[in-house]
Parts: sequence; structure tokens; C-alpha cells
Amino acid sequence: MEYITSEVSPLVAVESRLRDLTPAKMYAEVWINPSVRNLIRIFNHLRTVYRILYNYLPRQVVAALPEPGVNRYKWDTGTLMFTDLAGFTPLLEANARLGEEGAQALHAVLNNYFSEMIQIISKSSGNLLEFTGDAMLVQFPADSRQQDTIQAIRTGLRMQRAMARFSKFEILGEEFSIGMRIGLHVGKFLSADVGTPHRMEHILLGSAVLDAKHAESKGKTGFVCLTPEAGERAKDQFRLTAIDDGYALVDDDLTDKELGDYDILLPSSRMASMVLFDNSREGLIKSIQEAIDTVEPLASFIPRPVLNLLVENASTRGLPPDFPNVTILFVNLLGLPDQLDQVEGESLDQLVASFSRLISVINAEIESHGGVMKKVTYHHAGPDIMAFFGTPAAHTNDSDRALRAAREIRLIVNQSDPIKIDGQDYKIESHIGLNRGQVFAAEIGDKQGRREFNVLGNAVNTAARLMDFAKVNEIIMSESVYEDTQSNVNVRKLENIQLKGRSQTLTLYELLDEEEAK
Repeated sequence: MEYITSEVSPLVAVESRLRDLTPAKMYAEVWINPSVRNLIRIFNHLRTVYRILYNYLPRQVVAALPEPGVNRYKWDTGTLMFTDLAGFTPLLEANARLGEEGAQALHAVLNNYFSEMIQIISKSSGNLLEFTGDAMLVQFPADSRQQDTIQAIRTGLRMQRAMARFSKFEILGEEFSIGMRIGLHVGKFLSADVGTPHRMEHILLGSAVLDAKHAESKGKTGFVCLTPEAGERAKDQFRLTAIDDGYALVDDDLTDKELGDYDILLPSSRMASMVLFDNSREGLIKSIQEAIDTVEPLASFIPRPVLNLLVENASTRGLPPDFPNVTILFVNLLGLPDQLDQVEGESLDQLVASFSRLISVINAEIESHGGVMKKVTYHHAGPDIMAFFGTPAAHTNDSDRALRAAREIRLIVNQSDPIKIDGQDYKIESHIGLNRGQVFAAEIGDKQGRREFNVLGNAVNTAARLMDFAKVNEIIMSESVYEDTQSNVNVRKLENIQLKGRSQTLTLYELLDEEEAK
């Protein structure tokens, strides 16, 4: 006897693309009952997801929709601003002891800070390129009169004045204070979208990014610090105080009227319009198809576990903050040429393609072990990759998963082909650090604007310092990771180690491969 099949659903043509973009209950309901009412619910949900993803990504990505799996890149110029918070760690640690109440209170303060800063940046034609923990990287696009640097300085001064409200505040009966450092640099950097249709990543490469971050570290809380290049542009319009190595601090001697509240806005990218014109079943299916075509490219830039959170919580347009214990993995990739901004033509094509392959296989390795590759950023001497294991989904063996991923990533990098640039081979090498501890996991940023899901805290900062401490091809883990692992691992114990910026000495462990262990 042959099977009797039911009528084919009108959604069958888009089902495989719809399943990752729809909450589980809504997906089941519309598949079982594809009524006009349920189809309208699907369309409205996709429109909400689009608005969320639009605010999760830099304007370079959303201005011209990418094609997932296709590399694209361009050189950008302008003034780069890098900001970082001072005093955040004590604030986080104090609220972590208070559980859910502390998480909500910390979330409110942090998002008040980010909302204030992001709105000032937006009013001044700045483009928020990326969040890095509690730090931000912002671009002020170059103009023919070189006013981007002046615009960036004025924006930085407004931001520092707005920090006055955070100089003393109270949370749940305890008093806190946070400040901000700002660094500015003028230069050229490579902006690229790389990866696979499953996971794309927006990356920034070039010495200009490093120089902006270095300016922040050279500066002081409450000030805007300029590199020599930025200072040269600003010296006739602002009073500067010279510090080390040609860097300068901007003296804020402007009246409120002279500084103003905003600068002339440049044209910005607009959200695609999603309007429902035809409420027939056929019209709705077509509108859903078009909505998927718009949402899907942006969704490819979001880690799948995070995308699932956003999709399931789209109706509330917010993710609940938490203080989970996670294992953090940092990978530093060294070996790219110092003068990256001089690479052009076919060599640049090959560099982007090689880097895309490397990032893609590293992400696949992290995901296969249950982790989340959060960010690829340019720091210190090359690109850094941050991943975490233990949120949004936790496992009983997250440290073991992270260690296995670290070992495989080291192997991937070691076996990768050199990147050829202008006939010269550049071999990529890795430095890897792991740490475990409590973090603040939350959606941070402006609730009505740029924001993203992030993990922050001292545990993250320590993992980054362990990566810096690691030598070429070394995997260094903290004692908390070593004690949490449930597997027999071959290690070399390192005692009385003092990391940069830390007063206390630590016991660390180097993860050995089989040959080293013999």
C-alpha cells in the first residue's frame, strides 16, 4: 500500500531559509496552519529581526547588503577614535555578588553609558565600527577639508563632558565611579567582510587601528589623546598639551556655545523599507521571500547561538543579562606584514582570501566544540580572535571543549599555507590564552541604536593577558581552567608568573602536545 501525502505547504520553497529566523513555536504554528493571519505574523517578525540586526552591525555592512560567503573589501580613510572605560571592573565585581538584581542594575548603568556616548557619536557623523568589551572603535570618514579630525575631537570633548554624570553614582546602596579614555588617530585601514554563508565576519586590518588604540592607552581618563598625525591637524584649532613621543592631550577650554551639541550630519545609510502591500496568501509568500532576502545576509554575521537568542526574544527586543561562569579563549594571529596599508591589487585579493579561509576554519573548530567565536579585532601586533564556552549554552565540560578547540586551532594555524604578498611568503603563527571565571553576559549599547551581545569582565581581560604572555605556538591556561578540566592533559606548570598590569603573581599551565610531553 502506498503512502497518502498531505497537501504541500505554501511555505515549502522558503522553509529551509525560514527555520533559523523564526521562533520555534511560531515556525511550528505557521507550518501547521499557513493562514493569512499567521503569514502576517511571520512577515512582521522578520521585519522586527531586520531592525535588530541592522543595529547589531556597522553601517558599512548594512549600507550595501553583502552576499554571504563572498569576500569583499575596501580601503577606508578618516579619523579613528578608540574609547575605553576606567573603573568598570570594581563595578562589575560588586554587582556580580548580588545575582540577578546586580545584573539588572549593572546592565542599566552600562547601557545608560553606551546610549549617551552612541547618541553623541551619531549626532557628530561618527560611525561605530565595533565594540570590544567595554571599548568602542569609531570612524569619522575623511573629507576633502580634513575636518574629520576636528569633528572627532569635538565629539570626544562632548563625550568627556557627558561622563560627568558617571563620576559618582549609586547602585543598590553602594557608590561607584567610572571614567573614560579616548584616543584619536588619522589613517587608512582595510575594511573586509569574510567567511562562509554560515558565518561571515566584518574585520578591520591595518596599523591605523593599532595606532588609535595606542593613543587611548597613552592618554588619561577624562581627556582626548591625539597621535602626532592627529595633533598636526588640530594644533591650530585647539590648545594641546604635549606628552610622551609626540602625543598630545586636548585641553577643553571651549564654552558650551563654542562646542555645541552636534556637527553637520553626513548622509547615512537608511534601513530598507519593509512594507506589506498585498495581504493575499500569494502576496504574503512573496513578501516573506523578499524579507528573508534582506534579513539573511545580515544574520550570517551573527554567531548562531546569539542569533537564536535574538530570534526567540525578538518580541521583547532585549536579552536578559546574566553572570555565567565561562571559559574564554583568545587567539592572536601574528605574521601579517607591518606595512599592510601598502598592499594592493592581486596581493590584497590573496591576503583577504587567505585570511577568510583561516577565520572560517577556526570558527568551524570553535563551533564544533560548542563555543562561540565572538569577535575578530586588530590589536597589539595582529588580529585577535575571542571565543567563549559556557554561554548562551553551558556544558559540564566547557573547559575541556575550549582546550580541545585551542589545540586544534594551533594545529590549523601551523599547517596553514603562508600568505603570499608581492612574491614574499608570510607565515601566520598563533599565541593562545585561556581563562575561566564569572563574566557579565548581556546585550550592551543603545537600545534604540547600535548594540550587540557581549561578555565582559576581569575573566575576559585575564584571558587576553594570557594570550599576550604566550610565546609563538604556545597555549597558556590559568589555574582556574586547569582545575576545571575533567580530562588528563599534559602540561608544564609555570609558577610565580606576573602578568602585565597585575600586581599578584599567578600559577599558569602550558598545554603541551604529545611530542612535547614525551
